[in-house]
Amino acid sequence: MTNVESHENEKYDRYPLPCLEPGFCPAVLEHRFLPSVLHVIGGSNPLKLSVATPSGQVVTFETIVFRNPSDYEFKMNLHHAERLVKSLLWIAGGSRIVVAGSNELAAALAKIYAPDGERAFDYAAMTKIYETPLAVEAVPYEDAPAANEPQNGLGRHFEGCRIGFDLGASDRKCAAVQDGKVVFSEEVVWDPSKQADPAWHREGINDSIRRAAAHLPRVDAIGGSAAGVYINSRVRMASLFRSVPPERFEQEAAPIFEFIREDWHGVPFAVVNDGEAAALAASVQLGRNGILGVSFGSSMAGGYVNGAGCITGRLNELAFVPVDHSETAPRDEWSGDYGCGVNYFSQQGAARLAKIAGIEFPADMPIPQVLLEIQALAEQGDERALNVFRSIGTAFGYTVANFCDFYPVIETAVIMGRVTSGVGGDIIRDEANRILAKVFPEIKTTVAVPDDSMRRHGQAVAAATLPEIRT
Repeated sequence: MTNVESHENEKYDRYPLPCLEPGFCPAVLEHRFLPSVLHVIGGSNPLKLSVATPSGQVVTFETIVFRNPSDYEFKMNLHHAERLVKSLLWIAGGSRIVVAGSNELAAALAKIYAPDGERAFDYAAMTKIYETPLAVEAVPYEDAPAANEPQNGLGRHFEGCRIGFDLGASDRKCAAVQDGKVVFSEEVVWDPSKQADPAWHREGINDSIRRAAAHLPRVDAIGGSAAGVYINSRVRMASLFRSVPPERFEQEAAPIFEFIREDWHGVPFAVVNDGEAAALAASVQLGRNGILGVSFGSSMAGGYVNGAGCITGRLNELAFVPVDHSETAPRDEWSGDYGCGVNYFSQQGAARLAKIAGIEFPADMPIPQVLLEIQALAEQGDERALNVFRSIGTAFGYTVANFCDFYPVIETAVIMGRVTSGVGGDIIRDEANRILAKVFPEIKTTVAVPDDSMRRHGQAVAAATLPEIRT
């Protein structure tokens, strides 16, 4: 047995793991494992991985790998680098992957992140989002690009009569806000992912805006948040439009918010990822910056407000970020990859854990209804249901620590969305904070939940503050 294999056999013995998933392999421990072993046994080379966007944003991650690796050691190097690249792509976004310090790893990653490679989904997604083919480039370590993150001035505009909406996979929320005061909010059930006609989506969104507008003397600005990826308010990738045929997507779905803006006479209009709205909502309510907002809804969405109180150009599509490196981890139905956040911190994640806990539901019961049943059992003190939220909380504690390695500063991680409603949200928060304090005492980040109303409707209210009203 090699020194590395010996360390591998012992690496999780002293860590508390999710009660319903004892095989959980936290990404943060996996990312730190190889460097920690190499610091002990020696023989390492520095490696810097970067992802860059066409607009000039560059986000980097520095690590070390085996020098002159054997075949077994090269596989470890590649697994380590590939999971980091996957995380960088979905946390930051990029059309170019730069590998500084290893031509061999760059060549291997280029085969993986290719149209016919193991990560063909990620290749296609980044190519679609940035409208240029995803490329992998090898450079000497000393020529690695410098980090560069422009800031976005969206949000924190409270003046005037504003409407904010939040589009989820099972409901759409809308709020009317007048000079910072919420005068109306509403939640309407819908099922957009099965609709092939973008006109159906457009009418549904406009219906919610009209309902909110009825409570205002005028409409000065409209802001929105939605699950998916939005670049300059254009839809680049979103499960809400997954049934729209490809030949109609670019012409009718991608510019849908431009059309809706025209429907409302060209008022200032902005749309961001729903996680961005969650982070903004939390930052305003808590009066803090350095906020990672995470929405546990039909999927897992993320948003980030940096230390200066600004949204950045990062994707924050945390649903596709690997959080569990176990090869037996559940696979995401969309990307086909294993251990991604969507299967842990969402309604489907709660439903999956409920089965493991021994809670039975009819096979045809919709997942939102399954969640309500789990939450009702938890309120009654059912240990099986309580364990669902304990297990989520434990996994999330490790995941927050992982995100701290990728973001400049996270003072508070705020959780929102349907899964965090009621007692379950408090359990997730407490268990995540327990893991952070016990396993990562050097990390000063805490997990928080806002009040129940803000958990459900805060994103719509925050979205209303996105556009600036120019006189």
